[in-house]
Amino acid sequence: MEELVRYLSYLKAQRNLAMATIASYENDLRHFLDFAWEQMDLLGKTPCLDEIDKYLVRDYLAFLTREGFARSTLARKLASIRGFSQFLYRNDLIGQDFAMSLQTPKQAKSIPEILTMDEIHSFFSHSIPGQSPALQARNRAIFEVLYGAGIRLSELVGLTVQDLDMANGYMRVLGKGSKERIVPLGEYALESVQEYYQHYRPQLVQEDESALFVNSRGKRLSPRGVQYILDQYTLQLQIHKNISPHTFRHTFATHLLDHGADLRSIQELLGHSSLSTTQIYTKVSTSHLKSVYNRAHPRA
Repeated sequence: MEELVRYLSYLKAQRNLAMATIASYENDLRHFLDFAWEQMDLLGKTPCLDEIDKYLVRDYLAFLTREGFARSTLARKLASIRGFSQFLYRNDLIGQDFAMSLQTPKQAKSIPEILTMDEIHSFFSHSIPGQSPALQARNRAIFEVLYGAGIRLSELVGLTVQDLDMANGYMRVLGKGSKERIVPLGEYALESVQEYYQHYRPQLVQEDESALFVNSRGKRLSPRGVQYILDQYTLQLQIHKNISPHTFRHTFATHLLDHGADLRSIQELLGHSSLSTTQIYTKVSTSHLKSVYNRAHPRA
């Protein structure tokens, strides 16, 4: 469909969205349009964008609910439809914005799982796994950066050597929507990165590779590779939690909040565009305080 192609081009050129995000929008919208065309066909109507109204979108959401889709998925698909509808209306491709008055389904906000201080201490006090000293140093640097800087997995594997400013203890991170931010490296993270970069990365890397973290073949380490390393280590430590690289990001934010950091600063460090996204960590911190109270207070 020509209008959909125009919208996807707009997302790439004007909104500067990542290709994976654009692909997600395309999948959502094609699924919705397939449903819309089918409904119009059943009603004997000629499938066209001007025939779509809010009632058809509501029918689509009801269909997704019956099919067992999570409310978070419904919210994402509605956001895709809403953006498409706004684009079509602003560019005079339809006569009305058919998704304007629709409300996003309320979400059940889950509290992200984090690592305790004891678990973090255990994580960094044991021997980090790796088939060689170079890979052990790389893995330690990865874990220290994930916890010490709170960056996303995609941001970690996207780091290049040019992103490092070890003299000042900073690194440049390319976040969602290709937004750059400067993130400080703590003492432990900086020390681990310097050790890996100066002494061990040259043993692994191929000459034409600019990635900071590389695999055993000298090429950029993949997200799947990082998760595999983490899975092996948590199994070794017998930490009975479903730990992902993102768990370190949650832990980073929660520990900052527990030790007095303000939400605005945490928002900047995490690269959140909205403060409301960061506020989930206040619930994690409150939950932690209640747990401590229940364990420690004589009349809890």
